Amino acid sequence: MDQFAQYSHAIASLALWALLVVGLSLNSTRGRTAENRCGCGKPKRDYSDPAYRSERAFMNAVETSGPYVAATLAAMLAGASPLMVNILASVFLVSRLVMAFVHIRTENQAMRSVSYVIGWFCIIITAVLAVIAAF
Repeated sequence: MDQFAQYSHAIASLALWALLVVGLSLNSTRGRTAENRCGCGKPKRDYSDPAYRSERAFMNAVETSGPYVAATLAAMLAGASPLMVNILASVFLVSRLVMAFVHIRTENQAMRSVSYVIGWFCIIITAVLAVIAAF
């Protein structure tokens, strides 16, 4: 397990990401009423409704989880630069925390998009580092 000690920030970021997704899951059901739900039980599309924004923040986190976890684990297993993997994992986590806060608390589409793109760039760069380290 010593080979993973250098990736402590990335490992902590993965664990904190799991906690954030669970927190978003719990928050995603708050504020649902019969009036603001579709037949499927999800909130109706309305960005002025905090219940809808909470649901979207959770679903967005779920959609991003697979690529983030896969790229980060691949980079660690392939032996990519621990410094870069740790930085990228930490930046990803911070960008997604900002995105969740902005998504749930505001209707600021521009800020939400910026934090989303930062997170995706972190995933892409981490995946590239993993591929390079694997060869």
